[in-house]
Amino acid sequence: MPQTAIIGAGVMGETLLLGLVRAGRRVDNLLVGEKRPERARELEEQYGVAVVSNAEAARKADTVALVVKPQDMAAVLDEIAGELRPGQLLVSLAAGITTAFIESRVPEGVAVVRVMPNTPALVDEGMAAISPGSHCDDGHLAEAESLMASTGKVLRIPERQMDAVTAISGSGPAYIFFVVESMIEAGVHLGLPRATATELVIQTLYGSATMLRETGTHPVVLREQVTSPGGTTASALRELEIHKVRAAFLAAMEAARNRSRELAEGV
Repeated sequence: MPQTAIIGAGVMGETLLLGLVRAGRRVDNLLVGEKRPERARELEEQYGVAVVSNAEAARKADTVALVVKPQDMAAVLDEIAGELRPGQLLVSLAAGITTAFIESRVPEGVAVVRVMPNTPALVDEGMAAISPGSHCDDGHLAEAESLMASTGKVLRIPERQMDAVTAISGSGPAYIFFVVESMIEAGVHLGLPRATATELVIQTLYGSATMLRETGTHPVVLREQVTSPGGTTASALRELEIHKVRAAFLAAMEAARNRSRELAEGV
């Protein structure tokens, strides 16, 4: 069976490794590229996976997942480029790094797929968007899709949309956590014990997300079902509109998209 290497064993790298193992990938078909000796021993003991140098991982694997920070990508590509070969698949999970950037630093014919994952992959509920580079065929794209499907849902998109995806789902969990944090603090302000407020907010979030996914009903319809004329919810929503919360979300996501573009330009 073809070998898959994961270069970069931080939180997302380990999440991908764990997802692949849980999805049934044989450990002897997986490699991890990791320089830190202590981290390498930890991964070997916990998963039974072979931990090797980045260069060896690139040389031996058919598919190489690059799970490194955007600012480290150029150095990692310089390190492994000499080991890569045409037809090999590179899957990049680095925010803002374009397929063109990677293709310009690796041998001609290496297939590149760009991925924007998010942190709910930690609990197998991730949302990953994938985009093919110029040397990527359907087989390469399907392999990248299979790789990311081990940690959640996968959506194929044109690369020109990737900055917007980064702003929506890549950074999205932080917006949700911010709202949850704010609702819990409001509960405490209104006189609830923190533990009670926390349980109320988290279950409300979980239930609401489940309704959206299971019913397929438009969020506007679901919101209107909760909002009785002249009631408590209507009063609350009026305050959110007065404080321009909707506009603030748009501005926030535009800022995230713009930062993603800057990262692509090396700013």
